[in-house]
Amino acid sequence: MPSLIDIRRRIRSVRNMRQITKAMKMVSASKLRRAQDRVLAARPFAESIQRMLANIAQSINEGDDASQHPLLAARPEKKILLLLITADRGLAGAFNSNLIRAAQRFLVEHKDSTVELELMGRKGRDFFRKRHKHISGEYSTLFQKVVRYEDALEIARKVIERFSKAEVDAVYLIYNGFRSVVAANLTVVRILPVEPPKEEQHIDYIYEEPPQELLAGLLPRYIENQIFRAMLESAAAEHAARMTAMEAASSNASDVLDKLTLNMNRVRQAGITREIIEIVSGAAALD
Repeated sequence: MPSLIDIRRRIRSVRNMRQITKAMKMVSASKLRRAQDRVLAARPFAESIQRMLANIAQSINEGDDASQHPLLAARPEKKILLLLITADRGLAGAFNSNLIRAAQRFLVEHKDSTVELELMGRKGRDFFRKRHKHISGEYSTLFQKVVRYEDALEIARKVIERFSKAEVDAVYLIYNGFRSVVAANLTVVRILPVEPPKEEQHIDYIYEEPPQELLAGLLPRYIENQIFRAMLESAAAEHAARMTAMEAASSNASDVLDKLTLNMNRVRQAGITREIIEIVSGAAALD
């Protein structure tokens, strides 16, 4: 049985740990509010550009030259570029492990193709650096600050250029979408070649410019928005996962403290009882 000093030392350690987890929960809750506001603000624009792309695509006849736009070219997927968005830090429950497992499943499912990884986030980089030989890019500080559109723009331009030059035949994106504070939506989506979404209610626009030119200018913006939105969703989901994990850790620490306190009281009571017995036995021996 551990001594009273060991139990008190353990109680001090667990209490300090609980203070840390509570502080991390409060920090994540504060960051989550701002990240959630950015996600909710970005969704209407993403939906609008998606509807616009669908309507312009339906306004163009199949025989037009716009169907031959480089970003619409569908080729056999012999070379694939996979964008994996993970976090820069841990202590977020299963946030990073779920993404890494999804990327591993993707690699197994496309084992007949050459898959290159574009790793956005330190956790994904650290895992695949020694496990996958085809890594085309690493970004390890994207989520240590507020997500910037400039970072998404840089990655999108690189992806678009590689696909336009036929260096890769398809581009996929894996990330955790923000659903709620307690749940994330693991998403695997192909962003290139672009498959124009189908709009149920087609709007017949009056175009000042030819629809082909509008489509050519809209497609790169659509890719940029897809990547930027995924980064925003991932950042919000990360803060939500960390807040939930730290809340669970604080609750577990409180349970451990209760058990340790009960054990300490039992040990202390046993020591007092033993001392009383020794005193009574000594007094009886003197008689």
